[in-house]
This record gives sequence, structure tokens and C-alpha cells, in this order.
Amino acid sequence: MIYVDADACPVKAEIESAATRHDTAVAMVSNGGLRPSANPLVRMIYVSEGPDVADMWIAERAGPGDIVVTGDIPLAAKVVAAGARVLKHDGASLTERNVGEALATRDLMSDLRGADPFRQGGGRPFSKADRSRFRDALERALRQIRGGSG
Repeated sequence: MIYVDADACPVKAEIESAATRHDTAVAMVSNGGLRPSANPLVRMIYVSEGPDVADMWIAERAGPGDIVVTGDIPLAAKVVAAGARVLKHDGASLTERNVGEALATRDLMSDLRGADPFRQGGGRPFSKADRSRFRDALERALRQIRGGSG
């Protein structure tokens, strides 16, 4: 299963395409406002509005053999602990080895933004190269899961 934190996900079409090639079910989890997919492998899950409701829904279900696509580091930490694979939108993989560092960096940046009201954040814009890296990473992850390797 591929679980997608779908509200701000820029790679939904790439996920759907890969899922179709690999005959893998997808749960697009959202607070609403997303158009349903005609693809029978893609299930739209609409959760109630509220902070982290979609994240909680995914965290309660994802586990070994699943892929979670998210840019949310606390969600990534929860599902990595449950044995799921995590891919960020740019194709970066979060694992047991690096999710703690990613969480610490996120918290540090949040503290810095809170201490300086003039600090501008947001990171760099999403690029074609990010999209391409994501496609490649998702293909690799799906092949590894299907092949039974780590």
C-alpha cells in the first residue's frame, strides 16, 4: 500500500502512475478539496479538518511493506518506527538512520523562526529535478518491496 499525505503533495500523478504499473493500492489522505481519481487502485480518504488528522490516520495504518509519501517529518518518524518506508516529495528517503536528524533539524528551524519574526522560511521551490528524483525513488522502492528485499 502507498499512503499519501495528499493535501500539499505535488507528486500525486506520479504516484498514481507508478501504482498502476505495479498494481499497488494507494490511499490519498486529505482534509478534502481533492478531486477523486477514476483509477480503481486509488482510494480517496477524506478526514475531518484539524491539525494532524490526516497524519494520525496514516500513522495508525502504515507498517512494514508500505510506502508513505509525505513532507511531514513527525509523521515520517512515526511510520518509520512502525516499519514503513518514507519518501519525501523530492525523492529523499527517510529511514531509521536519518529521521531523527531530520526531526531535530525541523525543530531547530521552527525555534529559529519563532525567535526571529523577520526570518523568512519555506525552503526552495519544487523543481522538475525533484519530480524526476521522486519518480525514480518510488520505482526503486516498489521494486524492492515486490522483490522482497529490504
